[in-house]
Amino acid sequence: MEGENFTQVSEFILLGLSDDPKQQQVLFTLFLSMYLVTGLGNLLIILAIASDSRLHTPMYFFLANLAFVDICFTSTTIPKMLVNHVIGHKGIPYAGCLTQTFFFILFADIDSLLLAAMAYDRYAAICHPLHYATSVTPQLCILLVAASWTAAVMNALTHTILLTRLSFCTHNEVPHFFCDLSPLLKLACSDTFLNNAMVYSIGSLFVFTPFMGILISYTGIFSAVLKIPSAKGKQKAFSTCGSHLSVVTMFYGTLIGVYFSPTSSHTAHKDTVAAVMYTVVTPMMNPFIYSLRNSDMKGALGALFRRKPYFTQ
Repeated sequence: MEGENFTQVSEFILLGLSDDPKQQQVLFTLFLSMYLVTGLGNLLIILAIASDSRLHTPMYFFLANLAFVDICFTSTTIPKMLVNHVIGHKGIPYAGCLTQTFFFILFADIDSLLLAAMAYDRYAAICHPLHYATSVTPQLCILLVAASWTAAVMNALTHTILLTRLSFCTHNEVPHFFCDLSPLLKLACSDTFLNNAMVYSIGSLFVFTPFMGILISYTGIFSAVLKIPSAKGKQKAFSTCGSHLSVVTMFYGTLIGVYFSPTSSHTAHKDTVAAVMYTVVTPMMNPFIYSLRNSDMKGALGALFRRKPYFTQ
């Protein structure tokens, strides 16, 4: 059939995580709590870094940007789901769905690139400390963040424009809690070859390239840590790096599982659970991993509440 014979849908129905009213109530409470924790935790990181001049370093510059992006990332998906539960209507307009998809891809890409930049920063600081000040300059940090935003906008815009050329006929029920790219492509009743080609080519650059960069950086970091003579120092370093790497693995592992694993292994339930991990759980864990295990951040947060300067002991 030709594309012009299709009747384009005017809205999509987000089926959410469950049809059971009791489970929906529990999920509403859980997601609202996680959203508030994510927003508050990341906001405190931004305020603490902005208020303490001792944290105006490349590491915390990237962390502040990651915190901002994580707030935006969760705000793209969770509020709409919560509103739909309150008003009892699961619909989202066609234009609203495409807008949500655009911002979801945008912030997911920036998150991915910032995690890679942070890993490189730690690699340079730990493995090449004598050249750190000259290799990781403020200008380079700003350039990396600006390049991340620019590349992410271009990628998100490309996928969104390609979505507009698809027809969805009468198939408008999305087995998800937000307009994710993967389930939308499965709903389309027109040819999605170009869309899938873009996902597996350009889209993969925003996932596999940063992930490999992170793994290479942490391999170098672990090699440097093994040379530390103090057993206590090794244990502390491995504990901190291990926590960072566990969150990174969770983010990329679930993302790769949804978009780049064989379609035969996919189910709507598995994809939705995986999406919860990289859209909700990971942004919520970042403040705990990057702050509560960091003495400088804990000191800055304490000073923020006491409203007095913090000086590292």
